[in-house]
Amino acid sequence: MLENKLNISIVVPIYNEEENVALLHSAISEVMRGLNQSYEIIMVDDGSQDGTLTQLRRIQKTDPRLRIIKFRGNFGQSAAMAAGFEAARGEFVVAMDGDLQNDPKDIPMLLRKLEEGFDVVSGWRKNRKDKLVLRKIPSKIANRLICSITGVRLHDTGCSLKAFRREVIKRIRLYGELHRFIPALAKLEGARITEVVVNHHPRKFGKSKYNITRTFRVLMDLTSLNLFLKHLRNPVRFFGSLALIALMIAFFTTIWAARIWMENNFETATINILITLVFLLVFTAFQFVFIGLLASLIVHTGKKKLFYLIES
Repeated sequence: MLENKLNISIVVPIYNEEENVALLHSAISEVMRGLNQSYEIIMVDDGSQDGTLTQLRRIQKTDPRLRIIKFRGNFGQSAAMAAGFEAARGEFVVAMDGDLQNDPKDIPMLLRKLEEGFDVVSGWRKNRKDKLVLRKIPSKIANRLICSITGVRLHDTGCSLKAFRREVIKRIRLYGELHRFIPALAKLEGARITEVVVNHHPRKFGKSKYNITRTFRVLMDLTSLNLFLKHLRNPVRFFGSLALIALMIAFFTTIWAARIWMENNFETATINILITLVFLLVFTAFQFVFIGLLASLIVHTGKKKLFYLIES
């Protein structure tokens, strides 16, 4: 029986990695045994369609430290990480990819940084072993955008190899492609963040799950994250500002309509249009206020929603 409280949890999202899971499990286990600390390995099968689950269950028979979470469908890497973080019992939580490109030998280095007092330690694939056009260039562009918007200065925001303190990662909600923005989300919690250079290996088995459409999804999530970071604490201020702008435009439009009327320019059609516009702007302002109050209510009282379904 595993103890309820563990030192370290390793969270690994898996999708169609039949040839990699046994090698990855072996490499992680070898490193963790050398640390002489209690640990668990949580592998989240994100709806794999090959023999990944069969391999995981075979490994689990020989290693009770391996925990398997099986999704009913393919919900994405962020959902898989969220499920793993939710299930993690370790004081420290390490996340990494399941394709053998991240090196488990870097785990002790990340943990040492946490022991120094940092809350989030992010890997930097300084010598990245990926294709230039499809992976490296879009990654560099996305990285610069993410850093400029979030204010978190990292060389490699897309590296999945990261380590966290339990109390920090448990407070972060992930959906879409937000796993890329965990340091920025942790910053909202006042986390102390650092970065270390890690190894990166070329993929040997299986196919990359990355495609260029993910870049657009990342950009969309980055837009929502920007609003999230700026207005999470008090969304009423953001929507209240929009309401104020609408009311100011309505005020000047009213003056414009009154001026036309007083000058005896009987442009009835123009005045009717302007008056209609004023009513629409006032109505829009009240809508913004209502949305702001509703958003504030959701932020302060909303419960955590799961964006995945686990197969029992």
